[in-house]
Amino acid sequence: MNDLTDDQASHRTGDSQTELRTDLQADSQIEAPLQVQSRDARDDRDDIVYPSTIPFVIVHLVCFAAIWTGVTWQSLVLCAVLYWLRIFFIGAGYHRYFSHRAYCTSRAFQLILALGAQSTAQKSVLWWATQHRHHHLHSDTERDLHSPCQKGFWYSHVGWIFARRQDSFDLVKIADFAKFPELMWLNRFELVPAVVLAVVCYLVAGWPGLVVGFFWSTVLVFHGTFCINSLAHVHGRKRYVTGDDSRNNWLLALFTMGEGWHNNHHAYQSSARQGFKWWECDCTYYVLKGLSWMRLVWDLKTPPLAVVRNEHGLGTRVIGRAAAQLAESFNADRIAAAVSSALEGSSLTALLERLSAAQHRAADVLAGLSLPHLPTREEVLDRATTMFARTRSMDDIVEHAYQLVLDSIAARLCGTAAAVPA
Repeated sequence: MNDLTDDQASHRTGDSQTELRTDLQADSQIEAPLQVQSRDARDDRDDIVYPSTIPFVIVHLVCFAAIWTGVTWQSLVLCAVLYWLRIFFIGAGYHRYFSHRAYCTSRAFQLILALGAQSTAQKSVLWWATQHRHHHLHSDTERDLHSPCQKGFWYSHVGWIFARRQDSFDLVKIADFAKFPELMWLNRFELVPAVVLAVVCYLVAGWPGLVVGFFWSTVLVFHGTFCINSLAHVHGRKRYVTGDDSRNNWLLALFTMGEGWHNNHHAYQSSARQGFKWWECDCTYYVLKGLSWMRLVWDLKTPPLAVVRNEHGLGTRVIGRAAAQLAESFNADRIAAAVSSALEGSSLTALLERLSAAQHRAADVLAGLSLPHLPTREEVLDRATTMFARTRSMDDIVEHAYQLVLDSIAARLCGTAAAVPA
């Protein structure tokens, strides 16, 4: 095998965050993607009552077989070792390497990462990375695959995996890794690593080794991973404005070896280190750092000092999403109704005529008037400081949100006028 993949070599130079965004832009640009494992391209129903849930349920039920097999100290040790080892492969393999290319490695160690990750039975690295890249493009929007803000806890925790549309994915979105035949083979036979590991557990420690060592640790790894999707966008603290609800959660970070520093990660996705502060324990990064001393991995990307200090400017997409969140916190319907009630008939008619004539500049018309109940830019700024963490781009967020609020109010005022018969 080659010592270094072609794409990895290109990642030694250039701005890593820009490269990641370039890689991810394929998600919104591809109109005719190559489909794999597709059941029915016309069936886009989001039901989760689907045959693929049966093996998942069986894996959980098998754990109760420990009542008959017994629990030995060897099987408990095996369970603990396999949990931490495979949590590492999820964070270092599925996530930081295959999804975000946060470091470089040889083709041989790339295969080891893939085998270790897929030993968790969480589908192929190609599937996993594709879905995760899509998540970052649309985080906590309606197009996010597993946003608890949009679809609730249980769907974001586990239900989304079994949605019918998740049977297929676009190889073009993961073309940087789909070119490797060994990864394509693992994509086709995604459960082979997990089955081999289960057999090894049985050979090492008998039935307790299989049930406790393999199945218990597999279920624990399942839900440890899933908690990042379902809880790390709900519980915790936000250090950075990221345009979504990602949060830092120290408890999740402890049992996922650093993945719980989720707001940090969304602030700088291509970083191999997700615990930005010295006190933010990130065991996955510590292991990767040790592997770099052995030259098994290299070029570990870390966030610039400006990002760590929260002194960086935000991208236009993040500003737009944050502004939309801020604007939605104002009740445009209520404000428009209050403005209409406060104005007299002729004054309201004149305002509506000006708004209709202004068309796309209706927000500018409202901004130039002193109308009762209309929020000022200062009020929008005050709301922003309570909603968001400190950021250099706060003025940009507020200005955009202010325009959105005024546009929304103007649209409702004009809509109300159109609904009133002459």
